Amino acid sequence: MLTTFQPPTALALGTLRAVHHIAFNVKDMQASRHFYGAFLGLHELTGAEVPTTLKALVAEGKVANFVTPDGTVIDLFWEPELAPPDADPRQQFTRANHLAFDVAPDAFDQVVAVLQQSEVTIDHGPVTRPTGRGIYFYDPDGFLLEIRCDS
Repeated sequence: MLTTFQPPTALALGTLRAVHHIAFNVKDMQASRHFYGAFLGLHELTGAEVPTTLKALVAEGKVANFVTPDGTVIDLFWEPELAPPDADPRQQFTRANHLAFDVAPDAFDQVVAVLQQSEVTIDHGPVTRPTGRGIYFYDPDGFLLEIRCDS
């Protein structure tokens, strides 16, 4: 019996290894750089750390790159004509819900205190679920973020 080759219809489990990067369009680059760098404490890539494909855009102030402790890169692309988010901050983006950052359980209460004392708009929380605790808030462009910890 002759069989014909059937190409796979899906990626094999384990093919995708990790999130490489997440890219956000931002209206105010300085406000977003401050938020992701100074406020959230993420390392901004500079000099030789900047991917070669983005060096010119970074030099022009059109892109900024941050890296999380687990190595995920967050790229910010400056879009000065970006339409403002909905006047109701609870109106979610149509194709994304939120980005969640993980913290150690013993750091969670301190994170909540910092968020509550800042000018960050908190959507809701802190909440407790069987999987852990979380608090939801917005970045300067109205994108919903979560900081969470395991139970």
